[in-house]
Amino acid sequence: MTKSAIDPSQQQMARHRQRDLAATYAEIVLENLARSYPYASHHTQASPKDRPSPQELHPSFYTSFDWHSCVHMHWLGVSLLDHGLDADRDAALRTALGANLTAANLAVEGDYLKANPSWERPYGWAWLVRLAATCAGSEDAQIRSWGTALDPLVDIVADLVTHWSAKVEWPVRHGIHTNAAFSMALMIDAFRALGRDQAAATCMDAARRWFLEDVDWAQHWELSGQDFLSAGLAEADLMQRILAPQEFAAWFGQFLPGLSAASPILLPAQVTDETDGYMVHLHGLNLSRAGQAARILRTLRSVGEEQAGNVLHEALEPLLDAGLAAVVTSEFMSSHWLASFAWDALESVSALERTQD
Repeated sequence: MTKSAIDPSQQQMARHRQRDLAATYAEIVLENLARSYPYASHHTQASPKDRPSPQELHPSFYTSFDWHSCVHMHWLGVSLLDHGLDADRDAALRTALGANLTAANLAVEGDYLKANPSWERPYGWAWLVRLAATCAGSEDAQIRSWGTALDPLVDIVADLVTHWSAKVEWPVRHGIHTNAAFSMALMIDAFRALGRDQAAATCMDAARRWFLEDVDWAQHWELSGQDFLSAGLAEADLMQRILAPQEFAAWFGQFLPGLSAASPILLPAQVTDETDGYMVHLHGLNLSRAGQAARILRTLRSVGEEQAGNVLHEALEPLLDAGLAAVVTSEFMSSHWLASFAWDALESVSALERTQD
């Protein structure tokens, strides 16, 4: 879709939503960082006596139901500090984040990652380095100090992903935490931002090896009942990071030929039981699809790819609206993570809108 074909009333919508939602999402972060239980530790016991508390294992990330959700709640909290929160919320958020992101606490987290090299692979790794990159890129001195404290963990993850990707012949394509494409995309962005060029190149080499030859994605078979990621769009979102725009447009046309408004990969999913932790993954699917579609669309527009671009543009708002409607809830199976995915989607749609101004 060309700039002149865009409805002016839709421009800046995501940015306005971010402004309106920042305070609400800050409250969600604060509630999560203060909530220690329930917590799914995923710790493998080595003996009957090996029963530490979550806080003993993970002094930085022991709340928000599980480790990876706690990490991306910290990322959300850091991101919100740049969005004009009132003084009380800003101070409360800084206090909560600062209490966890200390060098001493993070050293314990790093030791656990080194001792358990397949733990939280690759999803937790990806959110951790994204958190570090967001902190390091801030103009705020306190936030940058958290990035400094996180820096040794970035080195650990870079080493872990290098050894892991070198021995993996086939990527994981399921639409849940183990999905390889989603995490590789986050890590490429973060490693690039942090100047870890070799780690970024390692991820890019693995992505080319795993996905470059893929064609005719079976989107009708993609959706399962607990996906929070579109395996197909996650792969395309990864490839638009590592291919030149024109090369990506050609790849995308072969990967998802005949994309239309009725394509299953672009239709909002519905949740029938908000208390079921796996069913509510589908809310996240709507949000992650919206963010992925926005990033892919931005690349396609840069080379004038109109047909697929128009389809993705029309899919954006229904996906985003469906996901955002589920974020503010008292149901912890949703509230411990969805706001992070909502903010990610809003950031990507906002970036797309800026290219249209």
